[in-house]
This record gives sequence, C-alpha cells and structure tokens, in this order.
Amino acid sequence: MRTLVVAPHPDDEVLGVGGTLLRRKAEGAKLAWLIMTSISVKTGWPEETVRRRADEIARVTELFGFDEVFMLDFPTTALDQQSVSDLVGGVSAAFKAFAPEEVFLPHPSDIHTDHRLSFDAAAGCTKWFRYPSVRRVLAYETLSETDFSMGVTPAFAPNVYVDIAPYLEGKLRAMSFYASEVGEFPFPRSYEALRALATLRGAASGFHAAEAFQLLRERS
Repeated sequence: MRTLVVAPHPDDEVLGVGGTLLRRKAEGAKLAWLIMTSISVKTGWPEETVRRRADEIARVTELFGFDEVFMLDFPTTALDQQSVSDLVGGVSAAFKAFAPEEVFLPHPSDIHTDHRLSFDAAAGCTKWFRYPSVRRVLAYETLSETDFSMGVTPAFAPNVYVDIAPYLEGKLRAMSFYASEVGEFPFPRSYEALRALATLRGAASGFHAAEAFQLLRERS
C-alpha cells in the first residue's frame, strides 16, 4: 500500500489521520505527506516560530516514518490568492512522484478556505486516466474545521471506520509536537477532544477508538 495524506497545514495530518497513518506504517505501507502551506519570515512570521515549525515537521516525519514529504510552500491562510493552475500543478507533481494508491483529503465542507481549496486541487489529481495509481480516495475530519461546517456543502458523512485503539497514544504524542496548536478543553484541538472523538467514532463502529472517513471513490 502507498498512502498519501494531503494536509493544508502541518497538524491536519495528525488530527484527521494520525492513528490510521501509524497503523498503515505498522502494516508495511509506504507513506507520503503533502503539506500545502508554510510560514516564513518573508511573509511576516517571527524567525523563532519558523524554526519551531521546521522542528515540528521533522519530529512528525520521524514519528510516522514518512517515506516522502512534499512541501508546496504556499503562504498559509492565502491559498485563495494562488492560481488554480499553480495549486493543481503542485499537487500533481507530488502525486506523479509518489504514485499513491490511497489518498486522504480534507473534507470539502471544512470551514477553512485553505482546506476547501486543498481538497479541490487534490481532487483534480485523482482521475484514473491521469493518475492510474490512485485506487481509493477518502476525506478526513479535522477538529475545529469539519465540525464548524455551516452546511454550504454536504456535511461530513463518515462511512469508513479504522480501528486505531493500539495507536491512539501515538496520535496524541504526535499532536504534542504541535504544542502551540493545542488548547485547554473544551477547545476543539485539545487532548480530551481528540480522545473523545476517537471514542465516539469507536462506539459507532465497534472499536475502543477509531478514526472516521468518508469514502469518495474506490476502484478495485
């Protein structure tokens, strides 16, 4: 299995797919991480914050054992200022280089514009006649984004559940690398909320802890 996760920002991969990525790696899969955006001193971010983000990415890469990391370096919170051709071109190059079989995307109903545009760009790179390696496409849920959807597009409707009980602690550890993104409960991106969502998805599927996805397309 060759699995690729598209993350609008570093931490989305942990929030939505962290347990599943750890499970896939344990099962022998090759993993790739496609990060759509980045921060830089040039775009107004403090040098220390930029250094910390680079360290976070390195630590997450090591924990998950990513075989490839693709960084497109579009400015964060500004994907709507990029041309569609540039967005699709960046994603396309990563897909062609890694040739994923399984692809995880942010859900198109997410409230964050970067998430919706990441989905649009990546969805355009799943056509079988241009990217024949792609067999399965799933959308993941991101706390504070998917759950804040206002119903402009169809809401997240999970129909695939992955047992992550053995990997939940690893997911929480990965999230701890993004300390500045974690808040006190009931903040959505808190350890309590992450554990609660995993428990809820597990209860819906007969596991002690699970991640939920919406299957968008599968070819077998």
